[in-house]
Amino acid sequence: MPYISVESGTLSDAQKTELIQKLTQTASEVMHVPQEFFTVTIKELPDLNFGIGGRTIDKVKMEYVQAHEEV
Repeated sequence: MPYISVESGTLSDAQKTELIQKLTQTASEVMHVPQEFFTVTIKELPDLNFGIGGRTIDKVKMEYVQAHEEV
């Protein structure tokens, strides 16, 4: 029984549904295992619990948005 686990920031219900469907479909095709055998879990963590380059993700996201608004 294949198990797929994803850790991410907060997702909408629609995003979770799509992610579960696509991960299951793709893994099933690659592994040649029926989709019915897959289990998928999503663990959502607040942006303050993630860091890249010594900065929390909320700051990284804010800087990314600001940089791309100026373009």
